[in-house]
Amino acid sequence: MEKIKTYKMVKSEDLNHHGTLFAGRCSEWFVEASFICAAETLDPHHIVCLKVHGLEFLHSVKLGSILSFEAQIVHAGTKSLTVYTQVFEQQRSETILLDGFVTFCYVDLNGKSQPHGLIVELKTEREKELNQQVALLLKH
Repeated sequence: MEKIKTYKMVKSEDLNHHGTLFAGRCSEWFVEASFICAAETLDPHHIVCLKVHGLEFLHSVKLGSILSFEAQIVHAGTKSLTVYTQVFEQQRSETILLDGFVTFCYVDLNGKSQPHGLIVELKTEREKELNQQVALLLKH
């Protein structure tokens, strides 16, 4: 599946008491970027967040930074799908600030899970690795 990019700029209201990006704000953006990726493929009215897996903050982020969120669907179950998202600072595009997985459930208008019919084609070795990581995460 193709990668979807979204961007956010770190403003003063996004900072914590240390003067760096508040983890809660970044987590919100992370889930939002993952949702946007899922909504590019499936009807967003039928997607709900089920679980955030392995979100680890690797570097602090300063005021004025522009963050790039790159998200890609890497696993599809019958009624769920999992998105892998990476976050980069635009000025240091080779350094991953954080990454992780978000699993969504596909639901009907009453909130009951239902099949989505999505099939994920794994084209690269990296996509296959990510798919295997998700399979392990979903077992726990």
